[in-house]
Amino acid sequence: MKPTLAVLGLMMTAPAAFAEDCGDITIAEMNWASAGLAAWVDKIILEEGYDCDVAMVTGDTVPTFTSMNEKGEPDIAPELWVNAVKVPLDAAVEEGRITVASQILSDGGVEGFWIPTAVAEANDITTIEDALAHPELFPGAEDSSKGAFFNCPSGWACQIITANQFQALGAEEKGFELVDSGSAAGLDGSIARAFNREEGWLGYYWAPTAILGQYDMTKLELGVEHEKESWDNCTVVNNCEDPQLNEWPSSDVFTAVTTEFAENNPVTMEYLGKRAWSNDTVNELLAWMGDNQATNEDGAYYFLENYPEIWKAWLSDEVAAEVEGAL
Repeated sequence: MKPTLAVLGLMMTAPAAFAEDCGDITIAEMNWASAGLAAWVDKIILEEGYDCDVAMVTGDTVPTFTSMNEKGEPDIAPELWVNAVKVPLDAAVEEGRITVASQILSDGGVEGFWIPTAVAEANDITTIEDALAHPELFPGAEDSSKGAFFNCPSGWACQIITANQFQALGAEEKGFELVDSGSAAGLDGSIARAFNREEGWLGYYWAPTAILGQYDMTKLELGVEHEKESWDNCTVVNNCEDPQLNEWPSSDVFTAVTTEFAENNPVTMEYLGKRAWSNDTVNELLAWMGDNQATNEDGAYYFLENYPEIWKAWLSDEVAAEVEGAL
């Protein structure tokens, strides 16, 4: 019995050895689903695998970044969409206040115009111009003689961008009406309604999201490159007089930490540096959460229980065993 007890004793004390200085950590639980899910995955792994004491704080992109940059808290922002804070983030990294731990979304954030894959395949549609040639396939406009082109939710930056892209495409002249979705829920509802009716749908969407995990959608090719100067000076400007079609820039989505945390927690930084997942994985998880009315915590446990081949690659065998044992 003594050798067995000795082994058990080593196993019970192992987490502290893995992160002897881990201590108290604060993580931003951002107010969108994929980021909240990531925050809870980090919380569970850091607590169960590294013996950290983790507290969640409510977050959003700009307020969280500003607080980390100016006050040094919270310690970790698991999913920071860089395009919204790129200039100040670059400065904060250069000046040593913030450290980028990893690119959590290995595919990056994706934005663009989407249609149901079944509609795309049945009608040989791969580009936005292909879709605009068939307004009859995309009902939902107030004017039933026109096709519906669904805009981004009201108040979001992508609402202005989509309106400018719609104008640049000459979509109105091609028989389309730009439809205001009103909100994210309204946009999601329009997609669900189209699938339930087995109808076409065309409009702005982004990934990763629950909708793209639940419904099979295809992102259309715009046939142009991203032009930064035109994007900054027109595409994102409300009522730009002469917008040109412009591909969305790839959205880097990073895990950012305060530099003080990075310097004091090399072992946990090793985990954060490896921790990344694909949009397809996140889409699947968010779809499961939506179907089951699950919380971020529920989603994190579902991920850890059902996707061990992903998260175990982020950890040493010893830490992975601790997390698996806690499940």
